[in-house]
Formats: sequence, C-alpha cells, structure tokens
Amino acid sequence: MKIEKLSTDILIIGGGTAGCYAALTISENSDKKVLICEKAHIKRSGCLAAGVNALNAYIVEGRKPQDYVDYAKKDADGIVREDLLLTMSEKLNEVTDRLEKLGLVILKDENGKYVTRGNRNLKINGENIKPILASAVEKTKNVEILNRVNIIDFAVKNNKINGAYGIGIENDTFYIIKAKAVIVATGGAAGLYKPNNPGFSRHKMWYPPFNTGAGYAMGINAGAEMTTFEMRFIALRCKDTIAPTGTLAQGVGAKQVNSLGEVYETNYGLTTSQRVYGTVNENQEGRGPCYLRTEGITAEQDESLLKAYLNMAPSQTIKWIESGKNPSQQNVEIEGTEPYIVGGHTASGYWVDTKRATTIDGLFAGGDVAGGCPQKYVTGALAEGEIAGMSAVEYVNNHTQAPQLEDEITDKHIVEVERFLTKKDTRYTTEQLEEAMQTVMDSYAGGIKTNYRFNEKQLDIADYKIKQLIKLSDSLYAEDFQELMYIYELRERLTVCRSVIAHLKARKETRWHSFAENLDYPNKDDKNFNKYVNSRLENGEIKIIIRDLVEGGKSYEHCD
Repeated sequence: MKIEKLSTDILIIGGGTAGCYAALTISENSDKKVLICEKAHIKRSGCLAAGVNALNAYIVEGRKPQDYVDYAKKDADGIVREDLLLTMSEKLNEVTDRLEKLGLVILKDENGKYVTRGNRNLKINGENIKPILASAVEKTKNVEILNRVNIIDFAVKNNKINGAYGIGIENDTFYIIKAKAVIVATGGAAGLYKPNNPGFSRHKMWYPPFNTGAGYAMGINAGAEMTTFEMRFIALRCKDTIAPTGTLAQGVGAKQVNSLGEVYETNYGLTTSQRVYGTVNENQEGRGPCYLRTEGITAEQDESLLKAYLNMAPSQTIKWIESGKNPSQQNVEIEGTEPYIVGGHTASGYWVDTKRATTIDGLFAGGDVAGGCPQKYVTGALAEGEIAGMSAVEYVNNHTQAPQLEDEITDKHIVEVERFLTKKDTRYTTEQLEEAMQTVMDSYAGGIKTNYRFNEKQLDIADYKIKQLIKLSDSLYAEDFQELMYIYELRERLTVCRSVIAHLKARKETRWHSFAENLDYPNKDDKNFNKYVNSRLENGEIKIIIRDLVEGGKSYEHCD
C-alpha cells in the first residue's frame, strides 16, 4: 500500500451535482485551490448519472420563490427549515440559466419560452446533463479531480475539520489530505433496507445503489448534529422496473386507481407520503393491485411515454414492448420502494445554517446530504453547491491557520486499512453482512415486509442487531482495494442505520404515513412534535435533541 499526502484549500467530497457546482463556483469567484475526490468518475456519478427528463424545481412564470417554500413545507407537514428553502428557491432559476449556457437542452415553445410540466417543472433533454456539468468542472482553473478515490473518514480535532482520509481504489494508495475547509456532497443513503428486487436485480432501485450514506456516517462519527433522519423517503414507482411515476402522473395526468378501477388517491391525500400510504392501504384491504391509469391515452401520448422512459428508465419501455401493449392499452402497476435517507426529497441530513455550515467548524454540506431543505432535486442541489462553495471561500479567507492532522489518528486509519487487507480469519463476507443488515431493517425498522410500519419493541431489536453487525464488520477481509471499499460502504450504512432507528424511536407520533408509521403512536402530535428531531453521537451513544421550528421570516445560524 502506497501512502500519499496532499494539501488543498478546499476539499470537496463527492463529484455529483452539488460537488461539481461548488467547484465551478469556487473557481469562478476565487483563486482557492480545490480538490474533488469522487469514488466513481465525475462524468457519470451521482443521481444524474443516467440523466433526467425534467428539472423538478423551477420558479415558473407567475410564481415566486416563497411559493416553492410553501409547497415543500406542505408536503413535509411543516417539518422543514423555511430559511434554507428560501435561500435555495431564490437561486433555482439562476442555476437553470447557467445549465442552459453550459449546453443543456431545455425544451421551448414557439414563443421561445420554456416548456413547463406542472407548476414547478421544466422539460429537458437531459441524458447528457452530468457529462455537461463534469466537462465544465474539468475546464476550470485551480480544480484537481481525483476519480476512483473513496474518502473513508474526516480528520477532525476539537470540532474543527482539517482534512480527510481516503483510499485510491485503482492505485492501492492511502491518501492523507489536508484542507482548510471541506464541502461534503456525497448524496444520501440507499441499500439500508432490503430492496424490491432480489439477487442480480437488486440494483434496480429508486436511488443510486452506490450512494451509501458515506457523508452522513463520517459526520455522525465526528459528532456533527444531524436532523430528521426519521423522515425517510419511499418512492412510488412502476412495479418491477422501479421506473419513475411522475412522468405518468404529470405528463399524461394518470390517476392512481385500484383493481376495481376506483380513483383512490384523493381519499388519502396528494403529498408524497400519502400517495405511498394510499397504495399500501388499498393492497392491504384487498383492493390491489394498484395502478396509474394510462388506458385510453392518445397515440401521441403513447409515443411520448415510450421515448421519455427510453431516456431515463429503458426497462419500462422494454417492458411495454415485450408485452405487445402500449401504455394506452394497459394500466401501469405501481408499488412503493424500500426506504431511503435522502435530504433532496425529504429533510434528512446535516443540521446546517443558511451558509450550509455544519456544526463542525470548517465543514459545509450541500445537496442530498444537507438536511432541512426537501424537494431540492437537481437545481436545488446546484443552488446549495453554490452556497456551500461561496461559504467555504469566505471561511478560508477568514481562517488562515494551516490545518493539522494528528499522527495518532492517521496511524490508526492506516492500521485499520492494513488489517482489512491482511487478516483472513473472518467467518463472514461483506455481502453476507450487508444482506443481514437489510433483513434486520426490513423486518424490524419499517421495511417493505411490514408495510413500512414499526413499533418501539421492533426498533429495540433492530438497534441490538445492527450493533452486533457493526462488531462483526471489524473482522472482515478484503482481497483488494475494491473489496476494501465495499467494507467501508457497509460500515457507512450500518452507522446510518443506527441513527435512523434512533430517530424513528424518538418521534413519538405518526406525522408522515409510511415514511414514519409508528404503530405505538398512530396519530400526529403537534403539541410535542411539531419540532425537529436532531441527534448527535456522544461517547458511542446517540443523543436526541429536540429543536423548535425555524418559522418563516426567521433564519437560524449556528451562532444563535
């Protein structure tokens, strides 16, 4: 194993949407030296890897940023940071314009205006959106990119970040990186729960299977305050293919119907969690399967759907072709996915202030890893990348002291890596422990098996079993650095699992059906839980912190 020491002004962990835009922002507004570490390759990494066919966060003509804040607040039943939502919403159109200038094709009508889809969306030709963004970053000055480098831990001393440690997956190198400021943009967490499809097809899921909650885990272990992990995200998707349903619901106005042909969506509500809950409940009460009603749409709509899914979820188009029936001839069966922890759709993530500063000095967060600001999607992640980038520049300008890494901690990480690569007496494989983790979460922490429902006793069992798996993961063995990365990914997921369990247990109410369906507390409790449930790891135990809401018109800063 080689050991390489690097130094930079600003380290960006994760070369996805927010990470790339943070680098662009820093390069264009300062002379700061930037290093991006991406465990895949920035050309096709993160949530934009396969492209998208719409920008779901945009302030259309006749609307204002506050309207978007109100929409996101309603969808999350009030548990949002309105100050974060507003600072994001005010930048949505600006970053959209920048994307178009970089080369993204945004569809326009005969008058040269953007083609909208609903009240907040724009239609795009977005298959190449990530290569476009990556190419812009590659051309910038003062930005170095390390692809296939997986950051495994922050270097934090006295609650101040000084850099990070990483492994080069293809060059067998252990990286020791000093940085004056760090932006974490690693995305959310998939793979905590048993997915819809087993075995070879388990990668067919709503969220990228390579997003393991690494940024969350490193922050948790470093003592950062985290927020709202109990607001899990469960997507409503096309059955088997796990293809998006929004294109059907918004693109052709498809309603949710049960096996009797009854429209049931209005019986439960139209928020994201209510749409999932309604589908689960209709199936439980014997009126399933459930569908999005596409029978009777026009031939032109058929064609548009086949093309749209071919661009973003080709397995759905293939399924239609294999069946010999177009969408107009058959309704599309739907189901909920396993739960995810993702701050781009719900409010899970780091507890940050309006500058996207975390509670660790010098550490900033943007995109799916930042909490409190749901419904950010692509453009919101770009906006937060910009905010985090500018904040990191300001921080470096005001903090000139060179970062210091502790030799003792560095040596500890090197010893751990060497142990995983040399110690061969393990009884388990990484994959076996991962499957065990997913089974525990599915059975005892509100997975698909229990229709997303849980009680306190089940959560206690889940916590006990996850702790056991964490201990077992200490003895895993890796043949090479690729397998070493799998070990760290498992350990990241296990760390996030513990926090999810603690948050689910702490919110003693059911505010979001399916997202957090607590059978011990089946009703909403505005008196005690119209608040944020936050947490911090202290001496190996998760301490729950209940915070009052930051109301509209006010803002929270860490100095408050």
